[in-house]
Amino acid sequence: MSSSVSSGSVSSGSVSSGSVPRLVIAAPSSGSGKTTVATGLMAAFAARGLAVSPHKVGPDYIDPGYHALATGRVGRNLDAYMCGPELVGPLFVHGARGCDIAVVEGVMGLYDGAAGEGELASTAQVAKLLRAPVVLVVDASSQSRSVAALVHGFVSWDPEVRVGGVILNKVASDRHEEMLREALESVGVPVMGVLRRAPQVDVPSRHLGLVPVAERQGEAVAAVAAMAAQVSAGCDLEALFALARGAGALACAGWDAGEVLPAAEPLKDAASPPPPLPVPSLGAAPPDPPTALNGPRPQAPDGLEMPTAGSGVTVALAGGAAFTFSYAEHAELLRAAGAEVVVFDPLRDEQLPDGTRGLVIGGGFPEVYAAELSANEPLRKSVAALAESGAPVAAECAGLLYLGRELDGLPMCGVLDATARMTDRLTLGYRDAVAVSDSSLAVAGTRMRGHEFHRTVVEPGAGTAPAWGVRGAERRVEGFVQRGVHASYLHTHWASAPGVARRFVERCRTS
Repeated sequence: MSSSVSSGSVSSGSVSSGSVPRLVIAAPSSGSGKTTVATGLMAAFAARGLAVSPHKVGPDYIDPGYHALATGRVGRNLDAYMCGPELVGPLFVHGARGCDIAVVEGVMGLYDGAAGEGELASTAQVAKLLRAPVVLVVDASSQSRSVAALVHGFVSWDPEVRVGGVILNKVASDRHEEMLREALESVGVPVMGVLRRAPQVDVPSRHLGLVPVAERQGEAVAAVAAMAAQVSAGCDLEALFALARGAGALACAGWDAGEVLPAAEPLKDAASPPPPLPVPSLGAAPPDPPTALNGPRPQAPDGLEMPTAGSGVTVALAGGAAFTFSYAEHAELLRAAGAEVVVFDPLRDEQLPDGTRGLVIGGGFPEVYAAELSANEPLRKSVAALAESGAPVAAECAGLLYLGRELDGLPMCGVLDATARMTDRLTLGYRDAVAVSDSSLAVAGTRMRGHEFHRTVVEPGAGTAPAWGVRGAERRVEGFVQRGVHASYLHTHWASAPGVARRFVERCRTS
């Protein structure tokens, strides 16, 4: 499909992040093709020389990794449950600084949100908060005329949600496409893309999500390139960009770690755009696009490590294939609090970074790498020694498992007198939590919202001093607080409580 979208179509630097063109990619349900379309669209725009800001509705860590491959920028989450609706706009503006367009991938179905909370945390709510038009991705594989009733229902359900276009996915043939387009003429929503079935863009999944980029970098790069090629060939990029330009201006200021949490030392260039994320190149743009679309593709060295920056006390941040779950704002807040954040890989590095005074271990899939993590005995001993010294250690989910005595019978760090094992049961959902014990992260009584996502069980589930009292499907205490360690299954977003980072870094200085 023809288009004139290119880096020359926008004036990079003249567009404020509150008025940056933006689209929300939604669907009637999970499995409709949101990730394929959103990631492919990001990569297609980036291949035309545009600076693309990638975002994901909800708590998911994995899709943003694919977004980062597509755009060369850190994928950022917009979660109205964990951070509150009031932070969705500021966090978006923060991530979109310096960009020409933003693409926001939705979560589940357009109107699905936190259970029992109405529209809270739904893609529809985020679209309204961002004043952004919605593109509805419809799996058309088993329907023809009924597609009109489906789209009409989604368009009319909430008049405040502006569905500006439809992309038909998994279309079988030219005749099938004709039937779908004819049916949709009566709805008044333009068809902006038609995608045929394409097995090459299928990405392996695990626990309701994709397999993280860090576990399959070469295959992931190929998958993203295939998504970009499919979207470029099947979608009207010019129409989509024009729709994105129709987004309403946002009046809110951008979130800034240096403002919400003044740094121990002044931050340099606090208002500058977030730094690009080093990512593998996707190579050339899809074959034979119109000449006007051709533009430079940002190149960067291989690797997915977050950039290290800052000065002061050293905080080690676990990364690599086993620990891929981390929100970018956590590292930004730690730097704003005066820390130097240094990423290390527990699968490869045998010692913590020199001068480590604190340790943050996020989530991931350590069960996949249990043997390798266990075999790295020098690092396990280094982590145990740091914890024994009383230094602050913050561990979420996978980090909790790594600090335990055993994972599926294999020795781990032994910091916590607890064992973990895989089960067939998926624990998933938002949680309201209150800190039960004073810790390196929070004083007792601090309230936060978080998210659980795991198939493991830790025994016992809580220590003598639990980390959180949790309200979800049931009320319970969970996690461990001992010396400087705070370990829990609960994933939290520190942008909702920036004092967590300040307290952690202060403890690093004084421990």
